[in-house]
Amino acid sequence: MKKILCILLAVCLVFGLAACGKKGDGKTHLKLWCIATESDANRPAYLDAIADYEAAHPDVKIDMEAYENESYKTKIKAAMMGGSSEDLPDIFFTWSGAFLGDFVDAGKVQLLDSYYGPYADAIPEVMLANTTYNGGHYGVPTTFNIVAMYANMDMLKEVGWDHVPETYEDLIACCDALVAAGKIPFGCAGKETWCVTEYLEPIIIKTIGYEALGKIFKGEATWNDPDIAKAVSTFQDMINKGYFDPAGIALGNDEVKANFLAGKTAFYQNGSWNTGEVDDASFKSAVALFPVMNSSRSSYDQTIGGPSDALAVCASSKNLDLASDAAIFLGKEICHYNYLNAVGLPAWIPDYDTSSLPALMVDIADIVAKCEGMVLFGDTAMSADPANTYLSYVAQVYGCEIDGEGFVAGLTKDLG
Repeated sequence: MKKILCILLAVCLVFGLAACGKKGDGKTHLKLWCIATESDANRPAYLDAIADYEAAHPDVKIDMEAYENESYKTKIKAAMMGGSSEDLPDIFFTWSGAFLGDFVDAGKVQLLDSYYGPYADAIPEVMLANTTYNGGHYGVPTTFNIVAMYANMDMLKEVGWDHVPETYEDLIACCDALVAAGKIPFGCAGKETWCVTEYLEPIIIKTIGYEALGKIFKGEATWNDPDIAKAVSTFQDMINKGYFDPAGIALGNDEVKANFLAGKTAFYQNGSWNTGEVDDASFKSAVALFPVMNSSRSSYDQTIGGPSDALAVCASSKNLDLASDAAIFLGKEICHYNYLNAVGLPAWIPDYDTSSLPALMVDIADIVAKCEGMVLFGDTAMSADPANTYLSYVAQVYGCEIDGEGFVAGLTKDLG
C-alpha cells in the first residue's frame, strides 16, 4: 500500500507541475524571450506591461528572459529552426517582415486572428501589415520606429549652426566646421552591423528612393544599380573625411550612444526608440532626417522604418490560448508605456493622456506624419540568409574593405 501511495504521489507531482505550466507557486508560468536587457530603452515598458498583466491575471506569472540584440537573433533563429520544442518560450520578441516570416513558413508560430477580436478598434490594420502572412496575423506590434538623426544643438551652435542641416551640402559644411574645431560629427557602432545600416540605408533611400529600395529588399529588383554604388561612396567619403569617430569600429551601440549623450559627438543616427534618452540629455537636442542625395529619385520625406518590433507566440506552447491572449495584452501595453517614455511611436491607437510627451517625441511624430514613403529596416525586411549576406557586405563597407562598386557587384552576384 505504501508503494502504491508513493507511486500515486509521484505521478500527481509530475503531472501537477507539468499541467498548464504550473510551478510550485500554483500559478501558470508563461516564458517570454525578448531583448529588453538592463541597458535597453524598452525594458521599463516591458516591466510595467508585465506588472499590469499579472495584476489583472493573478494566477499567471510571466517569466521574462532578456538577451542582447545580436546574440538574441542567433538564439531565436537556432531555437525556432531546430532543437527541441521544449526549449522554446511561450511568447517571444521578434522583428516583423521576413524575420518573423521565416518562422511562420516553418510552422513555428501561432495564428492570432481569433484572438484579435476584442482589440479590433484598437489598432489600425496598416500597423499589422508587417506581421501578416498569407492573410493571417501572426504578430503583435509593440511600437513603431524610424531611423532619426539626433543633433546636439549646443555643439552645433559652437560652430555657427542654429539648426540641423537640411541639405547634403549644408551637412557637409557643418561637419567640416565641426572637424576643424576638433569635434567629432558622428559615432557609429562597428561591432553591431545593424547600427551601420542605420547610416547606410538612409543614404541609399535618399539616393534611389523608397520604392526602388523596397523592391530590392523584397527580392523583386536587383542590387545592380549604379546609384547604390554612389550612395556607398558617399558614406565612405564621410568616413574618410573624419566625420566618424575612428574608435567606433570597435564599439557597441551602447558605447556609441553614451558618447553622444555625454557630448562627445554632434550627431547620432539610430532608431527613434532613443528619443527619451536624448530628450533627457544635458544639452539642447533636435531631430531630423538625413538629407536628400538625389532629388530626381527621392525626397526629404522618405525614411527607413515602420512597425518592426513585435511579439509572437510559439505554436508549440502548452498554453496556446493563454499565451496568445497574453501576447496581445502585453503588446498593447508595451506600446502604451514606450510611447509615454518616448521610446517609440504608437502602433496602437492611444487611449490614454499623451499631454506629457516630450517635445522631441512630438517632433518625431510630425516627421512621420509628413512621410511620403517608408521602407522597413533591411535586416528584417529580408529573410535570414539574404539578410546575413547583406550585413556581411555592409560590415565590409564600414571597414572600407570594399567600395561602392564592390558592394553592388557582390550583392548582385550573391542575391541578384
